[in-house]
Amino acid sequence: MVTKEKILEVLKSVMFFPAKDNIVSLKMVKDIKVEGKKVSFTLMFHKKDEQYITVVKQSCVKAIEGHFGEDVDIKGNITAKFDDDEGLLPNVKNIIAIASGKGGVGKSTVAANLAIALSKTGAKVALVDADIYGPSIPMMFGVEGEKPMVKEVNGKTKVIPIERYGIKMLSIGFFVDPNQALIWRGPLASGALKQLFGDALWGEIDYMVVDMPPGTGDIHISLVQSVPVTAAIIVSTPQQVAISDVKKAANMFRVPSISVPILGLIENMSYFTPAELPDNKYYIFGKNGCEKFAKELHVPFLGQIPISESVCESGDSGKPIILEDNSPVSKALKEITDSIIKWVDIRNVQIKPTERVKIDPN
Repeated sequence: MVTKEKILEVLKSVMFFPAKDNIVSLKMVKDIKVEGKKVSFTLMFHKKDEQYITVVKQSCVKAIEGHFGEDVDIKGNITAKFDDDEGLLPNVKNIIAIASGKGGVGKSTVAANLAIALSKTGAKVALVDADIYGPSIPMMFGVEGEKPMVKEVNGKTKVIPIERYGIKMLSIGFFVDPNQALIWRGPLASGALKQLFGDALWGEIDYMVVDMPPGTGDIHISLVQSVPVTAAIIVSTPQQVAISDVKKAANMFRVPSISVPILGLIENMSYFTPAELPDNKYYIFGKNGCEKFAKELHVPFLGQIPISESVCESGDSGKPIILEDNSPVSKALKEITDSIIKWVDIRNVQIKPTERVKIDPN
């Protein structure tokens, strides 16, 4: 006898390979209906250009017919729906992912300061700390130890983001012991990150800045496929060893199943200028390495951020350097922010807000 419970049990054998888990565990199966031998249900996908829809549908038919027999009426009765249809982050206009090919290049520092720089223009800004194994945003904003409040909305529990310097933010660091190492496998980590986006009361947001984990991996792919990312910015330092990893990050975003435009490349720790010699620049790690590589990748070069002791001090004290209006670092960040806003404005003119970016940022 065909029942909903048996259908669910059979569908546990159907894998959704991008997330490396079965479609039942991923809660992709909705609205199962059984009328005698007729079976119908809905499959939920994160985006409309999902390349695996046909494969998953065919796997479902094969699994059900293999268990119940070919006389079961299932073909043509599987519907695909998408998170976009249900309004995933409907009030967020632009999502900018800040990524790096490797750790230690100052990606989180750049993400935190860019978020505040965008907010200073009058925009409504959110910041999501998706660096799940090394969340540092709480420290950079001086909100370590704070716990987000929750609120019931339409029968669902929603998290209220922490606010600081005009930024709404969430981090996995708000929910775990900062002294305890996170040892999470890919699906668990990806699931936790999705909750930061979908289970929060963000309100109206012009720019959501996402501090991605360093490197490339399952979490990056799952996250980018789950959230409608507008574009990615890659941060690197001038050393050749760092630049070589940038190509991996760029290639990840260019994979057809991800297809996220690269807004540009930022070179951090570009040069050192002594306070007593403001006109001097000392290129400790090499000169213009990222600018040259940006040309090779055919992506915009957004600018250089100098080395400054005040950057470390400001981050450790919970007051990002961008709050100091007259520093060389602040000036560089403001120029980069202007380039970001210009790119996004062009993008929003050329396509509808609900469409995924397909234009060349060059």
